[in-house]
Amino acid sequence: MARFEIRALLPGDEEQLHRVAKHLNSVNLPNDRGRIDEIVEHSYRSFAGLIASKAEREYVFVLVDKDDDKIIGTSMILAQLGRRGAPYIYFDVMEEEKYSATIDKHFHHTILKIGYSYDGPTEIGGLVMDPTYRSAKERLGTMISYVRFLYIGAHKELFKNEVVAELLPPLEPDGTSHLWEALGRKFTLMSYAEADRLSKKNKEFVKGLFPEGGIYATVLPKEAIDVIGKVGAQTKGVEKLLRRIGFRYAHRVDPFDGGPHFAAMQDEILPVRETRRTTQWRPLTDADTRRRGLVAIELEMPPFFRAVPGDVCLAKSRDEQLAIGKEAIEELGLTPGREIVVLPTA
Repeated sequence: MARFEIRALLPGDEEQLHRVAKHLNSVNLPNDRGRIDEIVEHSYRSFAGLIASKAEREYVFVLVDKDDDKIIGTSMILAQLGRRGAPYIYFDVMEEEKYSATIDKHFHHTILKIGYSYDGPTEIGGLVMDPTYRSAKERLGTMISYVRFLYIGAHKELFKNEVVAELLPPLEPDGTSHLWEALGRKFTLMSYAEADRLSKKNKEFVKGLFPEGGIYATVLPKEAIDVIGKVGAQTKGVEKLLRRIGFRYAHRVDPFDGGPHFAAMQDEILPVRETRRTTQWRPLTDADTRRRGLVAIELEMPPFFRAVPGDVCLAKSRDEQLAIGKEAIEELGLTPGREIVVLPTA
């Protein structure tokens, strides 16, 4: 039987989710027990369909080591960034060249301009793995990352066409953001930590206090310029994966720390395109070409969603039967005609 399984986050997972969140402490998954309780409740209501507005739903997936009944990883989908009262806020990163013939001087400038959207993209985030499992042969990080694309591929109508991922930039060991110290603090008189905590509840102060015009990065200290649009060491692997499956740097960055936003349209994302939702499947045979993948089912009651790793063989067309391995069939209790969702991960 499969040792690892992905399911929806459920009430009762609060303590374990808080333990995992300490490894990242991001805006989406903070090291804050009060916020963790809110995230669990919101995700439960999202999967249960109890939140009427699709735009307000947030889906959190957890990777479980069943041998120890332990949550070892998480990822999430925020259905839409930017709504009334809570805009999607970012810096557009623009380039400008200046030249003076009189003194024969040429300059290349980076300009930051605050941007807002009240009908923004879907965001994928909250990707965390317990460090002790990161080198596991089962490629667990790929599993918990790809499950988001499987869910989007199975429910395209629930999400925006544009999908973004906000990556962490280089930060100092104590969490200091050089961009915030050079810019954000000047306009808010708040520390990075204070602004980060407030932004998890309300970003209105950014819209109210940041300048609307372009800000020339040339006037900032070099250490602040050097982090704009750059990916921190801890998220280099995420950047590599995103680029491989169709994402690209969107020339937008986080207004707090300068971390880059990567974006892609749904039909540009390889695992979204490869996701299959069907009732037409059969057991694998020795003649099939096997790939490793995720096999998932959806339920009307908790845990609402279950996915396990397994061997899969995709059909050449969507009208043909795909094949899945015996282990996944047994683990999920599948019977002929049961609707499944399948995504190759290797």
